[in-house]
Amino acid sequence: MRFTAAQIALILSATIEGDANASVDGFGKIEEAKEGQLAFLANLKYEEHLYTTQASIVIVNESLLLKEPVSATLLRVPDAYSAFATLLIKYEEIASQQLTGIQDPAYIAKSSKLGNNVFVAAFAYISDNVVIGNNVKLYSGVVVGNNVTIGDNTVLHPGVKVYHNCIIGANTTIHAGSVIGSDGFGFAPLTDGSYKKIPQIGNVIIEDYVEIGANVTIDRATMGSTVIKKGVKLDNLIQVAHNVEIGENTVMAAQAGVSGSAKIGSNVMIGGQAGIAGHISVADGTKINGKSGVASSITVPNTSVTGNPAQSYISMKKAEAIFRNLPALEKRIQELEKKLAEK
Repeated sequence: MRFTAAQIALILSATIEGDANASVDGFGKIEEAKEGQLAFLANLKYEEHLYTTQASIVIVNESLLLKEPVSATLLRVPDAYSAFATLLIKYEEIASQQLTGIQDPAYIAKSSKLGNNVFVAAFAYISDNVVIGNNVKLYSGVVVGNNVTIGDNTVLHPGVKVYHNCIIGANTTIHAGSVIGSDGFGFAPLTDGSYKKIPQIGNVIIEDYVEIGANVTIDRATMGSTVIKKGVKLDNLIQVAHNVEIGENTVMAAQAGVSGSAKIGSNVMIGGQAGIAGHISVADGTKINGKSGVASSITVPNTSVTGNPAQSYISMKKAEAIFRNLPALEKRIQELEKKLAEK
């Protein structure tokens, strides 16, 4: 696909500076881009590359003052980074729209219903009574269990597994290898020291505009639902246990984990490798630092915590300052004890 500067400017509401007929068919970093590619400049640390880049078109901020002549056509926008993201999204949409139809071999149960413009790749498997919306893309190796519902414009990348009775909303993306609706970790200890499995008869509900990274596991509820609400973004390699609820627009970085029945509020930010204990709640707007261990409920909205066990970010920083001074404090105590002993 090739686009001119004039066509891209219409998408971004940009002002053209240079040749409006300059065209591109790909993207590149400003320091590496070649002729026929589009780049962007948002961080002035890379401004020097603007004057040497071979890119045909460069998206820049409206406020940028040029220090040297530029050979590329410039598209001036209020926010170059945001505009570039918008363009990538549009490019991906156009590319994905070309994927429709059912490749062979793919299995689709006769009782399942597929919407318009659906793409089902070879070796995908769709079980009984599945309902799939319009413009859904299911890539190779996707398995969709019985009675699953998938909303419009949702994409399941290669190898995603969705167990029975789960519900996935519209405009949601699930990346390769993720498992939705596997059994929660429920076992009852017996008197002989063994464990008896507790059947997990609930499901997982993923609402609209959610993005789930690669190799994420979201367990089905023991009863009821594990719920991932609208706008949630989960990084790669995250574990969400049974009966967890994650509120709207919450984001979690890689390798974080949430234990069973925890309730995470809206607009929460959870750093990588953080762990959240079961049966607790986390208030809206909370920020949890990477590698923190949250062992008790956070009830005050917009709190920042760090450490293990997690506590107020400010309190922990004060404690760390004291900890760094412990060797000096120990030395002072030893000196005082020696003086007291000499009296």
